Amino acid sequence: MNIENHGACARRIEADLTDSSSRPIVSFPAGGLADPATWGASKAEDATADSSKLSTSEMQLKDGSRVAVVGGGPAGSLFSYFLLRTLSMSGVHVTLDIFEPRLFTHSGPSGCNHCGGVVSESLVQILAMEGINLPAEVVQRGIDSYQMHMDVGQVQISTPLMEKRIAAVYRGNGPRNAPPRMGAGFDRHLLDMAVMVGANWRHQLVSGVEKSGDGWRIGCAGGEGGTYDLLVVASGINSALLPILDEAVIGYRPPTSLRTFIAEFHMGKSVIEANLGSSMHVFLLDIPGLQFAALIPKGEYVSLCMLGDRIDDRMIETFLGSPEVRECFPKGHVPQNVCHCLASINVGPAQRPYGDRFVFIGDSAVARLYKDGIGSAYRTAKAAAATCSLQGISASAFRAGYQPTCRSLTRDNAIGRFIFAVCHLIQKLRFSRRGVLRMVEKEQSIPGKHPRMSSILWDVFTGSAPYTSVLLRTLHPAFLVSLLWNLFVANLPGAASTSREVHPT
Repeated sequence: MNIENHGACARRIEADLTDSSSRPIVSFPAGGLADPATWGASKAEDATADSSKLSTSEMQLKDGSRVAVVGGGPAGSLFSYFLLRTLSMSGVHVTLDIFEPRLFTHSGPSGCNHCGGVVSESLVQILAMEGINLPAEVVQRGIDSYQMHMDVGQVQISTPLMEKRIAAVYRGNGPRNAPPRMGAGFDRHLLDMAVMVGANWRHQLVSGVEKSGDGWRIGCAGGEGGTYDLLVVASGINSALLPILDEAVIGYRPPTSLRTFIAEFHMGKSVIEANLGSSMHVFLLDIPGLQFAALIPKGEYVSLCMLGDRIDDRMIETFLGSPEVRECFPKGHVPQNVCHCLASINVGPAQRPYGDRFVFIGDSAVARLYKDGIGSAYRTAKAAAATCSLQGISASAFRAGYQPTCRSLTRDNAIGRFIFAVCHLIQKLRFSRRGVLRMVEKEQSIPGKHPRMSSILWDVFTGSAPYTSVLLRTLHPAFLVSLLWNLFVANLPGAASTSREVHPT
């Protein structure tokens, strides 16, 4: 994310998110949350200090330079916004073209990314500090709690700090056949902000990229794209462009990926409020291959997100047929989804995502494991923009200024794999599910009790803190003692959870 530390705000930050009653959805105290933009930032800052030794005048952006950004999603728009804003402060004026064929104003899965999107509370705070406020029409619902469902019971996990909320958004206009909404979706809002600071939005689909002297020639469907000094690829892992770039950009190899299942159910606001409330519903069920599943309320719709090793029709039917899931829908009946897709997510970094005059950002380079993809887009976009504007556009400049951010995410993801392996083990072992449930119930029911398990689960579910931080908290002696005690007590003969156990009907 952010390889520069702009300092903590001295004032209280009120994020510009309101619900229909005009009450703030999100409000944050200054310094109240750890800034993910600073994860591993010290190494990037050290590299910045030596940047002048790494770049030549020919590998610098200067007046008249031309920059091509392929992809107008969060990564591409944020990169453009940060680069143009930083260059303008130093009096450098460049031409920056964002190639994005989508308008983000129509509904349906065409082109994908019209539906799902969750902005973590820490990212909302960071964007506000950057001057990027999300208007009310962008936010479909403020999420203030998680409802954790297991076969041994369920429990609500309230936000660890009352100021911490997350925002459920639509990346575009919403699911198939959704009525036109007032205002733009999340992606269009960011793209419009990039245009406001000087970016040119070109409604063209990039069909090819090739070297052209010291720069790059962009080919577009139906016409020539132009020649540029810097190529920035933010097309996303689901783009058909990446295999083409694999050939054009020597050394680049796309990230490894995992398939997801995303579906949208139309239920109406009143029904959603009665059945799901303002909680995201997370399911820890013993279904082979299932890594994570959640129901996310968004306006008139509910989004289902499933991550797994072998997602197929059988797994989806097993999940939707489980009593823990059915009880979240009216009368236990799961309605027909209005649209669905099997999209891929980044689960392993790309090889060589930068070189002389090119850089890959967002999930075409590296992303947070399973969580906070929008946050990863912010982090890589900010680091790449800072490198281009302050250090240069050579491979050595990106190695010094951009690679530390990618490396930090990759190392933290290695810890995340271990954490999710433990979570998967909990899903499979009934005695461990009982112990975790009892521990969370006690934390949520006793005022003033330290929410050790609750805060860990919150950060695992939201991606609001580094996985390294989560792991260190699980190693705290007080956490381990409490966990062992709850595992013992919850599994005593006759022990019963304060939440009703769910059994198949």
